[in-house]
Amino acid sequence: MELGGLYPAILTLVLAGILLGVGLTVLSQLSTSTGISAPASTAINTSITAIGGFATWFTIIVVIIAAAIIIGLVIRSFSGGKM
Repeated sequence: MELGGLYPAILTLVLAGILLGVGLTVLSQLSTSTGISAPASTAINTSITAIGGFATWFTIIVVIIAAAIIIGLVIRSFSGGKM
């Protein structure tokens, strides 16, 4: 991986984080709105819990991707850029 190829990966991570945040905000506002049935509220709360579970793993995913990029750059620099 070259440094020029990092931009799409970083942009994808940022976009995923934004979508998680906006999605959870919209779902939480929807679950507290009036006029919603109990089964719909339960389904929304279940979705919030599931997406929130993924959001806790997001930090670990970002750290692993960053570590893979750094390790790849270090290996490439020691191999003389022939990878």
